[in-house]
Amino acid sequence: MAHWQDFYTESGLPPVINASGTMTGLGASIARPEVAEAMASILPRFVNMHALQAKASEAITRLTGGEAGFVTCSASAGVTQMVAATMTGCEPSLVERLPSSEGMANEVVMQLGHMCHYGAPVEQAVRLAGARVVPVGTSTLAQEYSLAGSITEKTAAALYVVSHHVVEYGQIPLDRFVAICHARNVPVIVDAASEYDLGGFLETGADIVVYSAHKFLSGPTAGIVAGRKDLVRAGYMQNMGIARGMKVGKESIYGTIAALEAWERRDHAAVRAREQAALEQWKEAASGLAGVLAEIVPDPTNNPLDRLRIHMNPREAGASVKALAHAMAAGDPPVIVRAHESELGWIQLDPCNLIDGQAEIVAQRLRETLERAARSGLEEPKYDGDAGVRAYMNWPD
Repeated sequence: MAHWQDFYTESGLPPVINASGTMTGLGASIARPEVAEAMASILPRFVNMHALQAKASEAITRLTGGEAGFVTCSASAGVTQMVAATMTGCEPSLVERLPSSEGMANEVVMQLGHMCHYGAPVEQAVRLAGARVVPVGTSTLAQEYSLAGSITEKTAAALYVVSHHVVEYGQIPLDRFVAICHARNVPVIVDAASEYDLGGFLETGADIVVYSAHKFLSGPTAGIVAGRKDLVRAGYMQNMGIARGMKVGKESIYGTIAALEAWERRDHAAVRAREQAALEQWKEAASGLAGVLAEIVPDPTNNPLDRLRIHMNPREAGASVKALAHAMAAGDPPVIVRAHESELGWIQLDPCNLIDGQAEIVAQRLRETLERAARSGLEEPKYDGDAGVRAYMNWPD
């Protein structure tokens, strides 16, 4: 088997070890071999795309329990298409009018604490359909009466986001959210882009759920839509309108089918054991050092995975967790950790996307960097709130 670094030598791209999770900016996940084979097999062939999507619907319904499903280019696109579906139904003239939505019910209620940013504002996916977001509650508290009072004759849908990015307290739970919306004939769309639970959201009563194929499923870049058949059909019809620019290729549809089938066959216990072994190795690497605390913590949205959380007292450890993350990324090869909560005093290491031999590299880098911090400190990175934007503005230079 080729060494994991061979690709980088051949392509000329800088190598990366991903200890941060299924991050879009790093390429999301490691595609399963079955996925790569399926995509390669269909690329030189022609198919009826409606028939291919019908085959995808069969796989999606089998795993999610939904009445129907389709594949689109991303989870964000899936949200846009399904918001549009609640506005137009299966009326072609309305499909072609969007994003002009005059005269339609074009409001989407959403808890303010769910209006997060994961590469782009989630509400932008709603606006792309020609709809308007109606925030419910405040950023830290949404009351049931606030949701009920936000629903009017202009309400087309309600959007519920399941993500580690949303506020984790003071929000209306999904079962109550669904009950309130359904009592007023408002369909509920769940954005569960990076979640493992393929059936639970629909079982709880959601009308539509949207997933990423390229995260936990280890598939191609694509979005998966599942749920009520009438709404799924209306969402699929958006390919005649605003979703034309979101179209998905035959290879991604077939690759997504392969990813779903591989998920059914996967030995999830063996995967979990391999991840736990890496976490224990990393925890040991961070042990016995002043001012450093390493603990294995569960996923905040109850996905069946754990991560290593590292806390540092800069006065005792010689550096902050921000400096640790910066130093890990500055090494050769770069090790990218989960640092989006570093202002809270911790970073996390995620074992879900490691290639053979990389867990040991991460452990060695972690130990060496922590020991260097204890001896002589680490360079503290300067705050740069626009770093993400600058990466786009400076590209391709």
